[in-house]
Amino acid sequence: MAKTRPVQHVTLRQYVKRRTGVALGASGSMRNMLRRSLGAPTFSGFWQHWNPVWGYYLSRYIAGPVGNITGASLATIVTFAVSGALHDLAVSAVKTKIIVFFTPWFVFMGMMVVITSQKGISLRRQRWGIRALFNLGLIIAGFAMAQVVENQLQLHAWYG
Repeated sequence: MAKTRPVQHVTLRQYVKRRTGVALGASGSMRNMLRRSLGAPTFSGFWQHWNPVWGYYLSRYIAGPVGNITGASLATIVTFAVSGALHDLAVSAVKTKIIVFFTPWFVFMGMMVVITSQKGISLRRQRWGIRALFNLGLIIAGFAMAQVVENQLQLHAWYG
């Protein structure tokens, strides 16, 4: 299994500028992030541009170290699972009840990143709107699959 490449030391400022095209906190950074992520030609590219601050820490502290042990594909899925678990933890704290929705949703999206990357699926020659619909479609598909999982968990908890 292929290992991830060594992580170069990049500051958060450098990382954000690379991902959004503008400096951290600069005017237009949100617009650039949305435009670049939604219009990315690959689903992996979507995630490279989405929320660069969060991505910086995930890549530095989860994806890189896990990838050095397991390889890139499993590291991607683990990173998405950790991100989902952290989202679940935050929502659980706010709602003061255990929420397990984001973890399966993010795992599905991580799996889609791996599958679309391995299959070489790219919409590079398509217009921005088509690429955006494709990326949003995969996010919605992952959301729908997570809904099914959540419903199954609730049924299982209800009927024991």
